[in-house]
Amino acid sequence: MKKTMMVPAIALLLLASVAARAGAADAPPCGEELKRQQETIATLEKEKTALAERLRAMECLPAISSTELMAKNYRQLQELAKNTRAQRQSMAEFEGFVRWMSGSLSGYEKYIQAGSVLAGFARVLPIPYAGQASVLTKFVSQGVLSLNATSASIARYLGTSQKFLARVDAIDPIKGPTAAQLADAARFADSDFLREMTDVQERLRSAAEITSSTLSFLEAVRHYAGNSDEYWARTKAFITRADAAKADKGYLTTSIEGLRNRAEGFNGRLRLFEETAKKDLPLVKNLVAYDDLLREMETKVARK
Repeated sequence: MKKTMMVPAIALLLLASVAARAGAADAPPCGEELKRQQETIATLEKEKTALAERLRAMECLPAISSTELMAKNYRQLQELAKNTRAQRQSMAEFEGFVRWMSGSLSGYEKYIQAGSVLAGFARVLPIPYAGQASVLTKFVSQGVLSLNATSASIARYLGTSQKFLARVDAIDPIKGPTAAQLADAARFADSDFLREMTDVQERLRSAAEITSSTLSFLEAVRHYAGNSDEYWARTKAFITRADAAKADKGYLTTSIEGLRNRAEGFNGRLRLFEETAKKDLPLVKNLVAYDDLLREMETKVARK
């Protein structure tokens, strides 16, 4: 019984011993394994050093050359000039409308004076502080002043935008721009040009609001006058004999339709102007940013 149990045990020990020797024979000696590990570490260290040197080289050299950056900036400048030329074409129409509206508003003052003394009519006026005669008169005078300021703003924008376009046109498209030309155009666009463009945009919006208020007022007049002869009786006290023919309802209707049609055209052109103005702002900021990058690159090159 003991013999039969010892035989398997001895056999297992022998098998384990053979397996251990076989494993020892297959595994490399400790010295060789250590040598291989050292060689691997040395290779990795070399690769790490090479990558570090490449990174330092990339940090010293720009990803884009100054020539490429100047070309990119010139394209931005040309796009801004294209938008500016389109805006300038609308300015003549804006100026014509503003002048016409200024003269028309002065003519409408008679109707405002007539309406301001009617208590019933004053309650339906659409403009602020309706029912107060003094304020209604100020609405006309202040409106005319605002429209005159708009005309002056248009003139300033035309002058400033022409100076900007002159800077762009002075660049030889074959030779390409110089850094000085790009810097001058970028700084001018970011200061004088952007300031005048923003100002004329705000003035044109104000002109649109005045036109809308005037149109609403005249429509209120027509609605009220259609139900009462009191307004026309009052109106005659504020007009001269030469203007008597203008005091009829047909003239008022014609004035409203004419103002509405011209206002729609003005507002449509104003929307187009504002769309291009939205595109101009990032273009101007890009010009300045690219110019700053060019200055940095020139400074780094000069230090080497």
